[in-house]
Amino acid sequence: MYNIQILNNISSLGLSRLPAESYRVDTDIKAPDAILLRSFKMHDMEIPQSLLAVGRAGAGVNNIPVAKLSKLGIPVFNAPGANANAVKELVIAGLILGCRQICQAWDYSRQLQGSDEEINKAVEAGKKKFAGFELPGRTLGVIGLGSIGRHVANAAIGLGMKVIGFDPGLTVEGAWQLSSSVHRAASVDELLRNSDFVTFHVPLSDKTRNMINAERLKLMKPGVVLLNFAREGIIDDAAVSAAIKVGKVYGYICDFPSNLLKNHERVITLPHLGASTQEAEDNCAMMVVDQVRDFLENGNIRHSVNFPDVVVPRASDHRLVVANANVPNMLGQISETLGHAGLNILDMVNMSRADLAYTLADLDSVIGEDVRQRIAAIPGVLKARVVPPPVGT
Repeated sequence: MYNIQILNNISSLGLSRLPAESYRVDTDIKAPDAILLRSFKMHDMEIPQSLLAVGRAGAGVNNIPVAKLSKLGIPVFNAPGANANAVKELVIAGLILGCRQICQAWDYSRQLQGSDEEINKAVEAGKKKFAGFELPGRTLGVIGLGSIGRHVANAAIGLGMKVIGFDPGLTVEGAWQLSSSVHRAASVDELLRNSDFVTFHVPLSDKTRNMINAERLKLMKPGVVLLNFAREGIIDDAAVSAAIKVGKVYGYICDFPSNLLKNHERVITLPHLGASTQEAEDNCAMMVVDQVRDFLENGNIRHSVNFPDVVVPRASDHRLVVANANVPNMLGQISETLGHAGLNILDMVNMSRADLAYTLADLDSVIGEDVRQRIAAIPGVLKARVVPPPVGT
C-alpha cells in the first residue's frame, strides 16, 4: 500500500488514477511515500523520512524546495504543457485587452449615471478616450518557447501577427512544433528592440528575475505592450509603472496584482488565472499522478525537474533504483556490490543531469535489504530503493 499526502485540492480525475486497493490518499498522512500539491508552499515544511517523490499538478515549482529534495534523492515531478492551452487563451485575451482598452472602457461605462439619453450622450463623448489598434501586422515577442510559448506563438501567427521568439534551450522537437513563420531572435535584447508586444513564458530564477528592468525598457519601441502570465518577479513593476507614465509603455497586462499595479490606469491585473480552468486542472493532475505512480511502482522517471528522464520496461520482477551524485565510478561501485552479492544484472541504465544521476537495474533474483543498505552506504548515493514486483506477480 502506497501512502499519498495531498497538500491542496487535486482534481478527482487525477486522483481516480490511483487504485484504491493499493493507494491510500489523504491530507493527513504521517509517513507519505509521495506528496501531491499545487500552490502549497513546502519550503518551511519538515520533509518526512519516508518521502520518495513530490508531484506538482502544474508547471512552476517555486513553492517546492527542489534543491533540498535533490540532496535527499527525491525527484520532483511537474506537468509541463498540461495547462498550455489555458494559458495560451489568456495571453490571447490579454493581447486584445491591451490593444483595445476593453477593461478601461468597461469601467468607464459602469460609472455612467443619469437617464439613458444622458448615458448615450456620455458614451459618444467618452469613447474617443478608448480608441485602440488592431493586431494584424504587429510583432509579438515571445520569450520562452516551451509548450506554452509555442502555443502562444502559433496562435498569434493565426491572428495575422508577426512573431519573434527567443529561447536558448529550444529543442529540435520543440522547434518542429513551431510555425515556420516564427523568427528566432539571437538575444532577448534583439527581441525587445523589434516587438510591439512582449509576452513571457519562463520560470522565475536568478537569471530571469527582473529580466525587464529600467535599462531594458529603454531598448523597446515606444508604445510597447507587456504581458506576464508566467511568474511575478520577471518584470520590475516599478520600472514598468515609470515607463507607462512617460509614454514608453502603452499597457501592461499581468496575472499578479499588487498595490502598485491594481489601480494603475494603464495596467490590467488578473488574480493568477493562467491555468485556472477545469480542463487545465484535470490535465495537470492526471499527468503528474501518472508520473508519480510510474515512479513508485516501476522506478521510472519522466518530467522531473531535478532528475534525468529514465523510462525502462521491466526485464524482471527484481528492480533496484539509485539516486546519486554525478561522480566518477558510481556505476562501477553499484555493479561491484551487486556482483559480490551474487546478483546477475539483466539490464542496467544510468543517466545524469547536472550534478545528479539516476541508476536503474533489473536483476535475476531477489535483492535483499542488506544489499540495498550496502549500496545506500556508498559515498555519493542519495537514496537506494528496491521497487516491489508488479501487482499480480
